[in-house]
Amino acid sequence: MSEIDDKGLDAMIEAGAKALDLPIDASRLPAIRANLKVTLGHGALVAGFALPDESEPAPIFRA
Repeated sequence: MSEIDDKGLDAMIEAGAKALDLPIDASRLPAIRANLKVTLGHGALVAGFALPDESEPAPIFRA
């Protein structure tokens, strides 16, 4: 995944906030942007990991 610039992240934050009818204080945007950048980076790592076709989902463990 190519890195998303701050304008793109801000657009994602704005769209999500609008969809959830969630007001966001502008002073919080840098922290939200940083968190979103890390989250998208983790998602890219997972999506970039190729699994063989014979992979099975893990069983469910209950305590």
